[in-house]
Amino acid sequence: MRNSGSGFKKFLLLWAGELISSIGGGLTSFGLAVYVFNETGSAASMAVVSLLAFLPTLILSAPAGVLADRYDRRLLMMLGDGLSGLGILYILICMISGHASLTQICIGVLISSVFSALLEPSYRATITDILTKEEYSKASGMVSLAGSARYLISPMLAGFLLAVSDIKLLLIIDICTFIVTVTTTLVVKRGITGKEIINQDSFISSFKEGWKAITEKRGVFVLIIMSSVVTCFMGTFQILAEPMVLDFADSTTLGIVETVCACGMLVSSLILGIKGIKSGYAKVLSISLAFSGITMAGFGLKQNVYLMCAAGFLFFATLPFTNNCLDYLARTNIPDEKQGRAWGLIGFLSQLGYVFAYGLSGILADSISVNLNVSVGIGAAYVVMISGALLLLTSIILSLLSSVKELERKE
Repeated sequence: MRNSGSGFKKFLLLWAGELISSIGGGLTSFGLAVYVFNETGSAASMAVVSLLAFLPTLILSAPAGVLADRYDRRLLMMLGDGLSGLGILYILICMISGHASLTQICIGVLISSVFSALLEPSYRATITDILTKEEYSKASGMVSLAGSARYLISPMLAGFLLAVSDIKLLLIIDICTFIVTVTTTLVVKRGITGKEIINQDSFISSFKEGWKAITEKRGVFVLIIMSSVVTCFMGTFQILAEPMVLDFADSTTLGIVETVCACGMLVSSLILGIKGIKSGYAKVLSISLAFSGITMAGFGLKQNVYLMCAAGFLFFATLPFTNNCLDYLARTNIPDEKQGRAWGLIGFLSQLGYVFAYGLSGILADSISVNLNVSVGIGAAYVVMISGALLLLTSIILSLLSSVKELERKE
């Protein structure tokens, strides 16, 4: 299925579509966060919306991984991207009709997330389909770059648009991006010959094969479990950063802060996209996680835009290195024919931490705010600083695990 002469060109087209989709999704995410916080003044309410946007994707990631190994991966990407726009359209209609309640926003986000679940395993498996092993690291850096667009481009753009219009414009733009991404995927689909599916095992059998693929090597499974712990701390930061800023600044300032912070991801993603990481993935992983913990704690030290921008910039600069190392160590230790179902399970297990983060971080921040008689932003800062310290401890533990280091050994 791979074509070394044109595989990377196909990847670039696919990546461009996902970049546009990321920007559109970032506009909606930013707009809904500001809208919900202004309406409720609660970090927990913001966390609920984020949880409902994330939970269906997590629960359905494993079944979606099986589908990615049984059916046309590009078709699944098109369905996931296209139909996920229905949820955003529902929210838009509610707002045009008058006022969108928190319940209606949650329903729309839930619908969008359910269909988006089809996308991720098929997208990752398609990258394996069209690229060579030597191109994985550069591709991973560019995938991180596309993901960073929702933090780099979307916040400042959304802040500007909210100053001259309202959230409905953001939703309309996001809906339009789905058309672009479906089109680019269709073009890539025409350039790839679909593989013949000869394995007609049941879903349960496919799940078992996926489980076997990620547990055959102890290091891979340990890495996945550690990833879940890491995502819990990182998710806490991501969900509480917005109420921390909105507690003492407006949405325009929030957009600027998020954009400046995301520039760190842009810089490191560009470096990885050009050079990649040649060796020492386990070591780089531990160092990047340690630095993430330190900078996370620094973000919550004081309600100061400049300090938050500096700490946030450094925090986001570490994420592409972390993602690159995790991606490479897992991808190169799983058979190609099991990549789809394996990535579905990896996505489910490694991101369980986000469920705890989204479910508890907002409640903890609101609780601290009430019990200590401080603002919601201050309560969120306490939670973020504690999470940063725990992430630093996790990185130290990871650096001592020999099973992870062994994943880099050549066969």
